[in-house]
Amino acid sequence: MHSNYIIRPMKREEVNIAIDWAAKEGWNPGFHDADCYYHTDPNGFFMGLLDGKPISTLSVVKYSASFGFLGFYIVHPDYRRQGYGLKIWKSGIQYLYGCNIGLDGVVEQQTNYKKFGFKLAYRNIRFECLGSDDLSVDADVIKLAKLPFETIELYACPFFPEKRIAFMKAWLNQPDCKALGIIQNDSLVGYGVMRKALNGYKVGPLYADTLAFADAIFSSLIQSVDPLQPVYLDIPEVNQEALKLAERYKMKKVFETARMYTGKFPDLPLDKLYGVTSFEVG
Repeated sequence: MHSNYIIRPMKREEVNIAIDWAAKEGWNPGFHDADCYYHTDPNGFFMGLLDGKPISTLSVVKYSASFGFLGFYIVHPDYRRQGYGLKIWKSGIQYLYGCNIGLDGVVEQQTNYKKFGFKLAYRNIRFECLGSDDLSVDADVIKLAKLPFETIELYACPFFPEKRIAFMKAWLNQPDCKALGIIQNDSLVGYGVMRKALNGYKVGPLYADTLAFADAIFSSLIQSVDPLQPVYLDIPEVNQEALKLAERYKMKKVFETARMYTGKFPDLPLDKLYGVTSFEVG
């Protein structure tokens, strides 16, 4: 490994490099992901440079002193299997020292992650369907912007190991985004967010108390999407009701990851988690 290889925190504009490389890997990031991710933890984005040239990236977003999430682990194809990835990986793990670390690992890296103490919790499966202009909007579905943020945050809180208010505000208010929810008996019983991606649209998160609520939100989100545009939904495989939703919309599997943790698996309501927010930041 070359001695002129340095690792340092990314500047905001450099996160665009990680997004671009993620797109080349086929991960299909959203148009505005970089802003939402970076401001969650500006110190948690690392770049490896060889003679000043970016050759590796890693995000290690620290949500608290006890939990962090790792993503964007990418080495430029010209520099793989030369030790550069391992070095930036170790820098990231050091940054999250003392944390339970989560990640969504691609299939070819899962064995390596296990060597560093990550344990498989469950698989996340990316499903794809085409948009539809013949779906109706459910009468109970409302724009999430009509609700106080505190109501949304209270509902979302159980779905993630730590509070992430700054991230949620950025995610819900990003451009090219549609956020819908359902109120029953004056309570929020589900919500979903759809954002524009480099290819088509991605729905995430999709949280709901029941399959019927999830279905109503999902159909209302995608009903305005051009029938030639793909829509993606990342489903925890352990949620059988979510798999029924994918089946109903004739979605096909296109990608999978392993949700892994170094510590105790967080106690999340996976039976109500119909769509993962992000493979990069959890």
